[in-house]
Amino acid sequence: MTTTSTTPRVCRGIGEFRAALAERLAALPGEASLGLVPTMGALHEGHGHLVRLAREENALVAVSVFVNPLQFGPDEDYERYPRTLGADLELLARFGADLVFAPTVEQMYPDGEPLVRVTSGRLGAVLDGASRPGHFDGALTVVNKLLNIAAPPVPGPFRAYFGEKDAQQLLLVRRMVADFDLPVTVRPVPIVRDADGLALSSRNRYLDAGQRRAALVLPGTLRALAAGELDLEAARARIDAADQVRLDYLVVVDPRTLAPAAPGPGTLALVAAHVGGTRLIDNLAL
Repeated sequence: MTTTSTTPRVCRGIGEFRAALAERLAALPGEASLGLVPTMGALHEGHGHLVRLAREENALVAVSVFVNPLQFGPDEDYERYPRTLGADLELLARFGADLVFAPTVEQMYPDGEPLVRVTSGRLGAVLDGASRPGHFDGALTVVNKLLNIAAPPVPGPFRAYFGEKDAQQLLLVRRMVADFDLPVTVRPVPIVRDADGLALSSRNRYLDAGQRRAALVLPGTLRALAAGELDLEAARARIDAADQVRLDYLVVVDPRTLAPAAPGPGTLALVAAHVGGTRLIDNLAL
């Protein structure tokens, strides 16, 4: 495997990125493998785990940094979503990325919003899809586009890395890859948490100190639910009673179908809540 301690090459255009991929892969011996880590930037140590795993498993590692407007609703935080490319590049040099694809909206969608999009179907209409209509159609459209842009021009394994914190998105990406027979392996990466238990998220930076403390009710309640200390009704009540927290949903599902399930081995607890003005998600296998 290759390693790097220098700032990765940044490509702003699709043609430039494809040419850089072809050049780097052609210079590697055999059927060199490519790992792609799609991100929206504002990187943190959770992203570091994705990139480091890609580094361990592949000869070449590419990271996309693109805040995708298609997956934000009209009242969501697209305009204020943090854009920190300079700091991201410093982290990516430490994490071990080789290439960064950081296009503008105009480069990704040169004719404006695309007329044809991926439809997330039944799995994308529940939970986060019900709370954020159209979100998963937008997310899958850009992931599909990124997978096609990055598809290696020469034979070799192609892997894409997604965090398990966005469990519904991960399931939908896996289904899209399987249903469309895309030539890529989806690699899930476990949730990374701070020492206090809060799942790492780019949106955590929106929280003030009090909201940060209040947000701990989410992982704490998931742990209590997994330990059998609370039933689902009591768990919801616990979050509802927390200061500065407004529960969106807390459910237990079959992780393969998102169908409601009784808490037990093999099921997954999913939670979404607003803490102050920031929407956070988390999950825990039971």
